[in-house]
Amino acid sequence: MRPKPLTHPRLGAQHLAHGFFTRRGGVSDGVHDGLNCGYGSDDARDSVAQNRARVAQALAVSPEALVTVHQFHGVDVVLAERAWLHNDAPRGDAMVCTSPGIALGILTADCAPVLFADAENGVIGAAHAGWRGALAGILDATVQVMEDKGARRDNIVAVVGPCIAQPSYEVGPEFLATFIAQDPNFSKFFASSSRVDHHNFDLAGFVMARLGGLGLEQSHDIALDTYADDSLFYSYRRACHRDESDYGRQIAAIALLPD
Repeated sequence: MRPKPLTHPRLGAQHLAHGFFTRRGGVSDGVHDGLNCGYGSDDARDSVAQNRARVAQALAVSPEALVTVHQFHGVDVVLAERAWLHNDAPRGDAMVCTSPGIALGILTADCAPVLFADAENGVIGAAHAGWRGALAGILDATVQVMEDKGARRDNIVAVVGPCIAQPSYEVGPEFLATFIAQDPNFSKFFASSSRVDHHNFDLAGFVMARLGGLGLEQSHDIALDTYADDSLFYSYRRACHRDESDYGRQIAAIALLPD
């Protein structure tokens, strides 16, 4: 079975390929069963390479042209105008590109992948938006670099891919305090949970609000919960709750295609 990624019609412009890939359609087995694209997992390296090659094929780019970065929940944006080997991948949590034939890949297992495109001006972006990065400004930084490369903010489409949903994301009091310390209005992204002093955090809602605050009126949410559906998605939190030895990473990717 070949991978069939989730797509969004607002990223369906000509000369643009994208996909929020699920765990289906890969060669990995065990706890990584399916389309695990994370070299940082304990999965066999050859299996990850085969899975990534299937993703590249689905996007109509060469396997070498699917690039990822060493994500670390920061705010660094990498310009990806050429491909690099995995061992040479730079550190960052977002990429921006204007070169056709390069696919920008973001790995997640509960965090929110965000794909960006100004198709008219030929600028794409991809960001890894966990709570730390989203709070620190990774989305802001990505949009700024896209503008620096010729995108117009009112042309940029942003789509938030599958991530852990609020009912599945219980957090402790220190987590809430971190957000409130930056802006008391961020309390609206937290709902009381069944445990005292605990709350459920709306990651997708927070990311969407940050995108709206950047003036991106063409922002959309796939609205699927990675934790709740183990047939479709890998989930770090679910793996921890099940005391599993490791977990896979799904990939979201976007590419400008040659004429």
